[in-house]
Amino acid sequence: MNSENNVCIPADILAVDDTVANVLLLAKMLKERGHRVRVAPSGKLALNAVQVQPPDLILLDINMPEMNGYEVCQQLKANERWRDIPVLFISALNETMDKVKAFSVGGVDYINKPFQFEEVEARVETHLQLRRLQVELMRHNQHLEELVKKKVAEISNSQLTTIFALAKLAEARDDNTGNHIEHTRIYCKALAQELQKYPRFQSIVNDTFVENIYYASPLHDIGKVGIPDNILLKPGKLTQDEFEKMKAHTVVGANTLNIVHNQYPKNTFLNMGIAITRSHHEKWDGNGYPDNLSGEDIPLAARIMAVADVYDALRSKRPYKPAFTHEKSCEIILGESGRHFDPAIIDAFKALEGQFLEISKKIDDNS
Repeated sequence: MNSENNVCIPADILAVDDTVANVLLLAKMLKERGHRVRVAPSGKLALNAVQVQPPDLILLDINMPEMNGYEVCQQLKANERWRDIPVLFISALNETMDKVKAFSVGGVDYINKPFQFEEVEARVETHLQLRRLQVELMRHNQHLEELVKKKVAEISNSQLTTIFALAKLAEARDDNTGNHIEHTRIYCKALAQELQKYPRFQSIVNDTFVENIYYASPLHDIGKVGIPDNILLKPGKLTQDEFEKMKAHTVVGANTLNIVHNQYPKNTFLNMGIAITRSHHEKWDGNGYPDNLSGEDIPLAARIMAVADVYDALRSKRPYKPAFTHEKSCEIILGESGRHFDPAIIDAFKALEGQFLEISKKIDDNS
């Protein structure tokens, strides 16, 4: 009932009682107050009515054949869709334990028969108002949750954009790399999605892994900001000493990300970024750098990145080599299975050869 103008807000009420006189009397009086009232003479019919259209409130008798009121209420509370519907028991049972049981199965109130309608009306309006407030609060909380998710997404997207911009800035020092990070991030994502089909990787390569590798892979060469220009931009082949200094970009990049990681140790994106940055030049047979890791000791994300990185390097023109054809690049990569690359990832690469070619064409055409 609206306390300001003494007019009740119409509600959908289900009255359940196997005594026809009782249920019809309740329905008549509540309809006069403006409510829509449905009646059910048994527990089973009541559950059917709720399934068709959940009411705002249920008035429920206890002593009924086949299924008593306690059982009806228990089934309602066991269903996620119906558990929040307030149930008011109306019964001739006057024992304290009867009332205790009514509350224990989920009832919100208990009215004794014979009832006074003024009492029924007051309690119905009280619980309808509480239900309305509950629904309003739920909607408000849902709205707040959506706002929070939206803001978190905006912040996350902003951070990822900044990270990508920094990776592009590092890449910009080397004019010969072209669209390297755009290519490799998509290759990595495609390889990860392919690995999701393999039983041995399904517990590791979930949707979060796929998303993280797409956004973390551009960081793989960020350590090159610490490499002197005379080495990074050298048009010819590097000397052994120069190559040793170039190899340090893996450690420089990982150490830089570790500084941030120390503040956010549980951030899976950063964990993957560090793994990729440090270990993408490791080789399956242990002859890579910087740590001479081998086999599955090399982080999976770095093993994926290794294939994407080498394919794109082979397909790109460099001062020391021409751009290889797709076919030649694939031949070289397949030949390194079990030496440079994880054989399982090479199997995934085989399945995606045509897709890799299309990716490289599409990005270059849009540049």
